[in-house]
Amino acid sequence: MDAALDIAALVLVLLGAFLCLTAAIGLLRFRDVPSRLHAATKPQVLGVMLVAAAIALSMRSWTVVVALIPVVLIQLATAPLNAHMVGRQAYRNGTVDEATLVVDELADRS
Repeated sequence: MDAALDIAALVLVLLGAFLCLTAAIGLLRFRDVPSRLHAATKPQVLGVMLVAAAIALSMRSWTVVVALIPVVLIQLATAPLNAHMVGRQAYRNGTVDEATLVVDELADRS
């Protein structure tokens, strides 16, 4: 049973590391701010959640699980908020290609 939990933890760590790596590569490869924000938030948060699950499996302790719950909740709360604020500021600075926007809810309607 211990070997199966260790293998599951290993798989979760590898998947989480792969997702975090794809987030980093996406930040480097994508050109515009909305694409970079998508790459920075979606796989990174899931990667951190998988790594936290792997830590919980490998440590086999409820105190570790209780300590990891705030880490995951803070990631889930702050990553979308951070992406929203960065995207809004990029729009205000004019660094977003407005021609590629499908709906522009922030445009002046005068």
